[in-house]
Amino acid sequence: MDAQPSAAAAQAKAPSLTIKPPFDTLVGQPLVARFFTSAIESRVINHAYLFVGPIGSGKTDAARALAKALVCKNGGCGSCDDCIRVTRATHPDVKVIEPEGANSYINEQIRELIHDTNLAPIRARHKVYLITRADLLSGSGANAFLKTLEEPPVRVTFILLARTRESVLETILSRCQVVAFRFVPEVEAVPLLMDESATTLKDARIALATAGGSVYRARAFLRSPSRRDSRLKVLEAVERLPQADPLELLESARALLISLKQPLDELKLEQERQLVEGKEYLSKGALTALEQRQKRALTSRERETLVEAFGAIRSWLRDCLLVRIGRQDDLVNTDFHYNILKIALNTDEAALVRALRAVDEAERRIHYNVSVQSLIEALLFTLRDELSGAGHKLSTGGALGAAVH
Repeated sequence: MDAQPSAAAAQAKAPSLTIKPPFDTLVGQPLVARFFTSAIESRVINHAYLFVGPIGSGKTDAARALAKALVCKNGGCGSCDDCIRVTRATHPDVKVIEPEGANSYINEQIRELIHDTNLAPIRARHKVYLITRADLLSGSGANAFLKTLEEPPVRVTFILLARTRESVLETILSRCQVVAFRFVPEVEAVPLLMDESATTLKDARIALATAGGSVYRARAFLRSPSRRDSRLKVLEAVERLPQADPLELLESARALLISLKQPLDELKLEQERQLVEGKEYLSKGALTALEQRQKRALTSRERETLVEAFGAIRSWLRDCLLVRIGRQDDLVNTDFHYNILKIALNTDEAALVRALRAVDEAERRIHYNVSVQSLIEALLFTLRDELSGAGHKLSTGGALGAAVH
């Protein structure tokens, strides 16, 4: 861990502990778990941390664990009302700050954050601010935040998240203690998922592949029947593509969109619970802000659902490639074994590589203002052409490009 010098480096003391904080639940991050367990047990907490690491490495899980350790009277027991509220994002003294601008934090948002740090906690003895995209802190807003970040009020802790140190302003970096999270390789991730989720080797590999290698997302996938069902429907649609006519393909795209919306219902139910709990202590303005955050979270989950769909397709195509190069024993999607063999034997490696590139391009474009339906339709047309042998007549991005325009 890289400790950055600061006059306020150890200003806050953790609450008295009777239970060990739950950092041992961090999947594949033993160094991080030991670091924070030691910090809490020694009762010295830094005023600001910067968590850096790839998506799915557990940064958000670690931030919640630290927040629980700070606001829970039992040091993060995980079962008390304070801990449950942190898990559900309804604790009034643990606030998640997400960028309200298209690609940045707006100045008004930063001013409200600075003002809020000077208010007394509502329930706990500590306040925690989790800033989800430290890489988007820039300009006058970031400059205004620097003094508060360096010397916040007593018992205030900031936790900033970013993928890399290099993406964060040096002026912010120098005021934080950097905690690095590593990518968890498959050879470690699969046994962890099997043990934690009491699942089979097959299902753990499928979950990890669908989640793009993210242990955090794989755990959520295994817990969600609707997400597992969406994967099945996505791959069933893909394996029918070579024989699909245009009308069948469009109907398949519409059915997929309906299927991909099912996991969102789980989040909507959770958000309804958050609003009910929030009415106990939040002002009208705070409730409005919570509703706005929930809308952003719903948009983010919709994007995540699409990413999982693309992850499932990508894994399926890679299985086809494995068959082509004689590594059939390494297949992940063994529940689709027969059709993978059938399609692989009738599709050349170049077409499969082009199909994979088309999936990558579709995933890249969901972060822009494009029609999801048009994007899915275009991707299915492209995959159909590649898997049926017509792809060499088209450029990889041809159909997808039309979806943007």
